[in-house]
Amino acid sequence: MTLKRKMVGLFLFGVIMIALAACSSDDENTDENTIQVWTMSDGLGDFVTEYEEETGMNVEVQAIPWDNAHDKLVTAVASGKGPDVLQIGTTWIAEFAEAGTFLDLTDYVDDYENLGAEHFFDSAVASTKFEGQTIGIPWYVDTRALFYRTDVLAEVGYPEGPSTWDEMIEASEKLAARGEGQYAIDLPDDDPQFPFILAWQQGWDYEMDKQAANFEKSSLRDAVALHHLFYDKGYSQLGEGKEFFQAFSDGSKPMFFSGPWDIRTIQERAPEIEGDWSIRVMPSAENNHSMMGGAHLTVFHNSQKKEQALDFINWMADPDTQIKWYEFFSELPANEEAWEDPVLADNEMVMTFGEQLEATQPLPLIPQYERIGGELLDTLEKINRGGEDIDEALEEFISQADSILNR
Repeated sequence: MTLKRKMVGLFLFGVIMIALAACSSDDENTDENTIQVWTMSDGLGDFVTEYEEETGMNVEVQAIPWDNAHDKLVTAVASGKGPDVLQIGTTWIAEFAEAGTFLDLTDYVDDYENLGAEHFFDSAVASTKFEGQTIGIPWYVDTRALFYRTDVLAEVGYPEGPSTWDEMIEASEKLAARGEGQYAIDLPDDDPQFPFILAWQQGWDYEMDKQAANFEKSSLRDAVALHHLFYDKGYSQLGEGKEFFQAFSDGSKPMFFSGPWDIRTIQERAPEIEGDWSIRVMPSAENNHSMMGGAHLTVFHNSQKKEQALDFINWMADPDTQIKWYEFFSELPANEEAWEDPVLADNEMVMTFGEQLEATQPLPLIPQYERIGGELLDTLEKINRGGEDIDEALEEFISQADSILNR
């Protein structure tokens, strides 16, 4: 979805919601033994059959493509006709919480065995909070770590990968010096979360009361300058170049940042390099923090089946269920107890992500996050490809951020 469409959608959403907020979500779902679940995860419908057999409940699962999910949620809140249980991505929490989408679960969590905050990663819990309310329960978690070719990095003195950004720069200089078409790393240039990761590692943080002044901090400029360095020096390629996994396989781009799903992808797409690659936690500067991503399960604000919805979420949050979901869909458990299971504990690469999850931060919990992230990506594009001065480009970005935050 384009930024313009999102802005138009949110404007219409705000207008319509005022008129229709009192509508019931259960006009067409009166069966007490049936709950409706909206998800962006294909396969949940098949997965929940065990819960249906255990409880006698009927779980109607509607899978929504991520590209359509935002508009569908806007429409649901505006009309008051939504599901009982709703999956929500962590970057949409503030936007939809501000609109009153979710039931406040604060007074419910103690009544269910698996819903207490003590069961989950701290950063995951932090991203379920909005203005003193608990608006969701962590379902699965996600973060970023460094994938690297052990054999190629060994040739430049880093067989275990670079542990700091100073080491990353030194290793990258040597890797890029191998010759034409040789690079160090494939940096993500379309991921709005990555610039925030770099900024955290430089000591930056988002303070709610400072709004756009957050982006005036020198630590953010340091992060932007670091990002630009990799393109300016030719350590990372501007443009697509070779197919992503081919470049990792042949060593021309022997490092990249990504999430746990690419463990399986490399095993399937590049079996010829088995034993010659690994994963390590993020390189550090002030710290080595990565993002806390993933998704939560929430209850739609005017569901008439709160108890049934919460019982289902309680089952989904159970450690055994979380392990089964990981085996089914390769998404990492939010429940920390699940990480003690041998399925995860005996997998060294997966446990690297477990280690990184202990050093994560939630993205800024502001309704305008996606628009701010889009503007920051545009700013990096102007600097890296357009040759704009860093300070001038950031000054323009700060002005845009101020306009967005005060709109």
